[in-house]
Amino acid sequence: MKHRLVIKLGTGVLARPAGKSLDTAQFARLAREIAGLCASGHECILVSSAAIAAGVRVMRLPRRPADLPGKQACAAAGQPELMRLYSTSFRKHRLPVAQLLLTHGDIDSLSRRANARTTLEQLLAAHIVPVINENDSVAVEELRFGDNDRLSAEVAILVEATRLMILTSCDGLLDTDGRRVPCVESIHEALPLIRPDKGEESTGGMKTKIEAVRMACEAGIPSHILCGRTPGRIHAALDGQDTGTRFPARPGGSKPC
Repeated sequence: MKHRLVIKLGTGVLARPAGKSLDTAQFARLAREIAGLCASGHECILVSSAAIAAGVRVMRLPRRPADLPGKQACAAAGQPELMRLYSTSFRKHRLPVAQLLLTHGDIDSLSRRANARTTLEQLLAAHIVPVINENDSVAVEELRFGDNDRLSAEVAILVEATRLMILTSCDGLLDTDGRRVPCVESIHEALPLIRPDKGEESTGGMKTKIEAVRMACEAGIPSHILCGRTPGRIHAALDGQDTGTRFPARPGGSKPC
């Protein structure tokens, strides 16, 4: 089966510790894996964080800013560097990339939503990998989509994806003993397992990831939370192997037009 995948890449996957610069080795490895998926006939849309992490280095700051204006400035400075790395990494596999910056208004507006969908369809038809990020430099609410987690679910629903893959720095959802939960049949099972802690460079944590998979599963889209730091996780999940945490689509879920 050929899949249309929305792959969300978190800052913890793409940046070095503390989120102060991008991890070029990670970009090279992920581009290689995603290029392999495209070569197998799958369509891949990336929803990428890490513009702020890239901007910390560009602006020569000692640490990631905590205030909203500082984050927005970092996002503006870092987005070109983020896309440069994507472009360079995918070019080695003869795959062009395209940038789409979205805000909540783009998803809420029927006309802009339709325009975004048309653009994505055109890019996929041309075998170009879309890279989507929230437009942090102009967003008036701090990281409105929850570190792009909610945005990835919105995009998956928008393009009628067959899978949503959220890549993060942990192995998936963990139980109270710290063991990986292989499968969650009902989101209600996951709620008591959400921990308040998150990485320094993260914005949403596990709470926004669970909310994202809830949205996707209710729209009929099976979802996965996977470790993006470990090679081969996307392929393994597609092959039905026991990796990360799997969230089956809810019975009776449907994909809206």
